[in-house]
Parts: sequence; structure tokens; C-alpha cells
Amino acid sequence: MADLDIGLHCQLEHCRQRDFLPFVCDGCSGIFCLEHRSRESHSCPEVTVIKERLKSDMHTSYPCSYKECVEKELVPVICPYCEKNFCLRHRHQSDHECEKLEIPKPRMATTQKLVKDIIDSKTGETAVKRRKGAKNSATAAKVALMKLKMHAEGDKSLPQTERVYLQVFLPKESKEKSKPMFFCRQWSIGKVIDLAASLASLKNNNNKLTGEKLRLCHMTSGEALPLDHTLEMWIAKEDCPLYNGGNIILEYLNEEEQFLKNVDSYLE
Repeated sequence: MADLDIGLHCQLEHCRQRDFLPFVCDGCSGIFCLEHRSRESHSCPEVTVIKERLKSDMHTSYPCSYKECVEKELVPVICPYCEKNFCLRHRHQSDHECEKLEIPKPRMATTQKLVKDIIDSKTGETAVKRRKGAKNSATAAKVALMKLKMHAEGDKSLPQTERVYLQVFLPKESKEKSKPMFFCRQWSIGKVIDLAASLASLKNNNNKLTGEKLRLCHMTSGEALPLDHTLEMWIAKEDCPLYNGGNIILEYLNEEEQFLKNVDSYLE
């Protein structure tokens, strides 16, 4: 019976064994028997290339440029200012005494004071002491503005650039003490009152000739804002201005009343 020509010989020179189910190496595409099918067993050139590459990568390191520091990193850590390489411990400008490090200017003291004022305004005792000062009220309003923007109600179609956020303290007989709202800076005080009354579900008789009328009153002076004035006019005032993020009182007053009494009681 003639020999069957089935299978292939192992490509390894010292083997040459015929295998009926030969293996093809996915690295070098050579044909090998079961014993020499792995890359290591037939000294696959692909394994050699990978090992050399790894060996080369292991020797790649980046020394620190800071004075006598001997630390090295496997990846470059470049300072974006002086463009020198440093280790992780000296990567910041102040840590490696960067030649491009800017010396703090005197105005930083003013900034630090502003930050301190904002923090102090969050505490109850400090806020009560400072609410009568226009300058300190502006600082407190900046803090309040961030909170108001998250919860305030108003006309959603208004662009952000036209919005004025106010914490509106409601009339004494209201169920709620205050409500965050926003209005258009170009609106008249009368229109602001109408929207505020609607959002707070308050009775509004401002279109009637007799009876008490809803008025917006300044939180510091207690002055009832004229109905034909705009919010913009009061934000730009030099004395007793309104602040974006500040407080205002909505209360019922008789026509002859131009100032609200006991303003401080609304904050208690």
C-alpha cells in the first residue's frame, strides 16, 4: 500500500516531524508540530523583537532637573512655564523654584479680604451686623446670587444677561417667609410686583383705586420703590442701590406710606 501524503513537516530544522494537524504560528506564520507550536519552542523572531522592545523601554527614564535631585520618571513631566523636566515631587512651580514663577502682587491682599468677607457673610451673626452697609451688602449678595440661581422662579424665556435675581421677602401674613425670584432688569417696578405676586400667589389690588397696594421696599432704607422706575435704575444708584443676588421686601402699604417700618423684622 502506498504511503499517504497527509500532513506537513515541522519547519524546525532539527525536527522535521510530519504532523497530520500542523500548527501555523501567528507570529512568524511558520508551520510546526505539536511539540514546537509555541513561539518560545521554535525561537519565533516575533518574540525576540518584543523582548528587545521591552528591554529598550525599561531603560527609558526622565531625570529631574531640580538642583541635586536624582529622581527619575518613566514618563516626562514638563513644567509648562520653564519647559524643564521634573519628578512628581518637584513638578509644581513652587516646588522647583521655577524661574517663570510670578510673585504675588499687592492686589492679592484685597482678593483675600474679599474671600474672607464672603465666608463671614455666611454666618448668622456677621450677616446681621453687615446688612446695613451698602458695600458689605454687595459682598453678601455675591454669595446669595449663586444660591438664588439654583432655585429662583421667573420668566424662563428671559436671557441670562437680562436677569436680576432677588430674594423677595413676602408680606407678614404670608405662609412663606421669602421666595427666590428673577426679573428682567428693564422691567418697571410695577411689572416686577405683578410677577412676584403671581409667583407667590398673593392678592394684588394694584389695579384698583382704593385699598392697600403691593409695594417693593428697599431692604436697607425701607423706601418704597416708585412703580414707574425700572430695576436698572435702582441697580445703578449710588446711594442705597439694589444688588443682583440681594434682598427686597414685598409688602402691602397704604397710598400715603412711602417707607416700610421695622425692616429688620423681616430677617428675624
